Amino acid sequence: MAGRPTVALINTKAIEDNFNSLKALLSEGVVTTAVVKANAYGHGGVLVAKTLADAGCSSFGVAFAEEGAQLRLAGIKSPIIVLSGATEPEIEAIIEHNLTPVIYDIDSARALNKEARAANVKQPVHIKIDSGMGRLGIQPPKIKTFFDAFSELQNLQLEGLMSQYAEMDSEDKVFSITQLSRFKASIKKIETLGFKARYHHIANSAATIDCKESQLDMIRPGIMLYGIYPAPHFRQQIELTPVMTLKTRIIQKKRVAQGTPVSYGRTFITKKESIIATLPIGYGDGLPRRLSKAGTDATSKGSVLIRGQRAPIVGTICMDLMMVDVTAVAGVTAGDEAIIIGRLGSEVITA
Repeated sequence: MAGRPTVALINTKAIEDNFNSLKALLSEGVVTTAVVKANAYGHGGVLVAKTLADAGCSSFGVAFAEEGAQLRLAGIKSPIIVLSGATEPEIEAIIEHNLTPVIYDIDSARALNKEARAANVKQPVHIKIDSGMGRLGIQPPKIKTFFDAFSELQNLQLEGLMSQYAEMDSEDKVFSITQLSRFKASIKKIETLGFKARYHHIANSAATIDCKESQLDMIRPGIMLYGIYPAPHFRQQIELTPVMTLKTRIIQKKRVAQGTPVSYGRTFITKKESIIATLPIGYGDGLPRRLSKAGTDATSKGSVLIRGQRAPIVGTICMDLMMVDVTAVAGVTAGDEAIIIGRLGSEVITA
């Protein structure tokens, strides 16, 4: 690539492999809604969705209508669920691009129904139950009130019922099992009110692996599709491949004397003659500033891989530059590759 040497490389084969690893754990008939919100967790929404569609993924989940519209304009034909709902400014795009919003209150449902009636469409929706996340969703005691009102909205079609786990990545499953029980009880209550959904879903990546009974008939994996484990104990349960490699190149190296301050605030001062390399990446690219090393005796919080070795991040990470100590890296020179996330030889740095 021309220009700045800082690039994120996306391994589409790894996306397919992770998808297939998760799919292998599913009970018969369970379909997958791959979560590709926030530009597919920074991996490229269109690229990831196209890769997964080709691999047989049934549908996709985004946070907002504009993300769904981008996928449609890129040629994605599969169902797209808008997980954060349908605010009034988004309704036009939802109907125009055939998106499926999540509904969690009667006011947004009425606004959506009004526009769907004007467009002469039967708008599919998924209704969210708050089983304990405390974020979006209808609280179980208010289910009857909501569905009594929902029954009057003739241009909305109930397609799915869903909920969200709060701590399924924890090894302690007591609260998660309580949530699943609440959600299943809510489904039964809704069915007694005369509503039958085609899909029921609460399982995220962690639940897909760690709580098979919560797979129901649809799962919503997110982070694990990108090869990232939500907690260390999942490493023993499934093999995943990190999808992204983030790398750059040294743009300057220089030998500095003992007592030389490095970067803003002089938070790091060399305690011996050192070789400092500057890399063209910083917090403006999303690199957490908390990885900075402060003080001559501080333990480095972050490092990069150069010539197969770890080089500690030193000094305050800047907006678009950062410094690393390469004193111990033999033969280092300007232009050498630096791996921020990824593998180099036997060393690896994960997200």
